[in-house]
Amino acid sequence: MKTTPTTAQDLGLRAALYTEDLESWGTVRVVPLSPEGDLDLIHGWVTQDRARYWGMTEYSRSDVLEVYQFLESLQTHHAFLVLLDGEPVALFQTYEPLHDPVGEAYPARVEDIGMHLLLAPATRPVPNFTPRLATSLINFMFSDPAIDRIVVEPDARNDKAVRRLEATCFELGPKIQLAEKEAQLAYLTRERFGRTERLRTR
Repeated sequence: MKTTPTTAQDLGLRAALYTEDLESWGTVRVVPLSPEGDLDLIHGWVTQDRARYWGMTEYSRSDVLEVYQFLESLQTHHAFLVLLDGEPVALFQTYEPLHDPVGEAYPARVEDIGMHLLLAPATRPVPNFTPRLATSLINFMFSDPAIDRIVVEPDARNDKAVRRLEATCFELGPKIQLAEKEAQLAYLTRERFGRTERLRTR
């Protein structure tokens, strides 16, 4: 299987779906994932032990390519790279819970959007990196006026992820059983996020 790896120049030319300039940080850009071009990059990320809750540590390059080619074929699920000043810093995915097995485990609504976030291995220390990046991605999702609630379902054993959600003002819901894991459901409504952001800026 041959693919042509994406270069920094390629990423710079890729059209961004969302851009945000963060003071003292740089520019965050959200761009569509290229399953073929970005394969080497994301395979390296998802097969590390630190990404074990992503569920792909044993996947071959072909396995990873198949997963993301399938996602690319869907209208309800999307995969992105998050760039900070042109450097890939995260793999980000969104989905419509009504068209996902998660939607069978809680009362899903058409206004919901689900998300998954895998941070790249850190190459340099950035203060408050995770919450600031998550806030940018929340801004991206709520830039769609049809979306009123973000839903996440990390593995219930992933204490670090659950703590991050609470720090980002998500409200914890019940634990739910999915095919591959017991998940901790959490929600963030547009209203709750707006209220929290107003308090932070006072």
